[in-house]
Amino acid sequence: MSGGGEKWYHGVTRYQWLVLTVASLGWVFDAFEGQLYNITRGDMLPDLLRAANPAATAGEITAGTRAWGERFLGIFLVGGTLGGWLFSSLADKWGRKPVLAITILFYSVFSGLTAFAGELWQVGALRFLVAMGVGGEWAVGAALVAEVFPARARERAGGIFHATSVLGVWLAAAVGLAVEADWRTAYLVGVGPALLVLWVRVSVREPEAWEAAKAEKGRGGMGSFRELLGDSRWRGRAVGGALLAMVGLATFWGVAVAGQNLAEDLLKKLNAPPETVASRAKIAFGFVQTAGAAAGMFAMGPLMARFGRRGTFAVMHVAAFVATIAVCWLPGYFASYALLLGLLPVLGFFAQGIHAGYAVYFPELFPTHLRATGAGFCFNTGRILAAPVLVWLSAWMKVSFPLPVAISVLGGMFLLGLVVLAFLPETKGRELPG
Repeated sequence: MSGGGEKWYHGVTRYQWLVLTVASLGWVFDAFEGQLYNITRGDMLPDLLRAANPAATAGEITAGTRAWGERFLGIFLVGGTLGGWLFSSLADKWGRKPVLAITILFYSVFSGLTAFAGELWQVGALRFLVAMGVGGEWAVGAALVAEVFPARARERAGGIFHATSVLGVWLAAAVGLAVEADWRTAYLVGVGPALLVLWVRVSVREPEAWEAAKAEKGRGGMGSFRELLGDSRWRGRAVGGALLAMVGLATFWGVAVAGQNLAEDLLKKLNAPPETVASRAKIAFGFVQTAGAAAGMFAMGPLMARFGRRGTFAVMHVAAFVATIAVCWLPGYFASYALLLGLLPVLGFFAQGIHAGYAVYFPELFPTHLRATGAGFCFNTGRILAAPVLVWLSAWMKVSFPLPVAISVLGGMFLLGLVVLAFLPETKGRELPG
């Protein structure tokens, strides 16, 4: 509730709900395109590796799948960073509406083209381009929601916006299960979100705050990275936000998505029927773990409204580390797949729930003429900082060590978030910078 006992959604207009719906759908399909690769790579990469080297042994295919899988995730993070920098700045210069439409087209079209990839380098190039749209869309949507909703509803609206990404993960999992090993069909489905662009163009108008900032600053004064990083008022916030996002993104791709791999390994150790391992592992990650992630992300807005931004982030980071250790070791120790299914939602709640806080917190750190640029810089610079963890450290560890050991070590990165939070401001109860 807000002051005076009013519920947070009291007085929210129909148009504000419409903006939240449109921005959230963009993010749903954004997450769908990102997770489609994670769901299908177990079929796609072996196919392409066998096509490149028909004489490869089963062991070589398995090792190559894991190594290339991590490398392509790193490429995705690099593409997301560059796209996030570019499109977030353009959103401040050109407006939220046109850039939101462009980013949705970007990730939809290039995801669809992945269906025709015949070599590994083509997948890498297309994942890079998909990531550019994915990285840009988030910053535009987060800024749009923050500017349209009143202060008393901003935490909840921002949290809901990011939390809806879980629907994209579920959609990707459902498509993966429906097409089974036919991964090319899954990517053809990825063209569908392009239709959302029509709705964006018809229904969304520019926020009044952005129009006022453009009138005051002129287009040349909007979305300047020179001001963002050159002005001491914003530089520390931009760097701190990027480091906070780096922790969350590195642990997401290195730890959270490994829930599917942990499920596969445990099922094999328990001698589950081989033909059921892949589908059961997809369900474990794509539905069971993601249910916990959904609860965590929807909880972030109310928690941040009650306990503040920094306090909520700190507790979530510590709990995510503890949950990582539990998921890695307890199911194997007790030889219990049921226990793993019970722990995966806990890991999802804390490790993935953190991310909804970025949509609340990052737009609050910057003024209107730098809001999308600053939020995009934080979230997407976190991608480029996380890329080395995936390209080198995570890939090397997951090939060289038992999976529980590798993921436990990578989970230690959650604790770095506590150090970063010590240097960032609390924004609870404050108006957005002008």
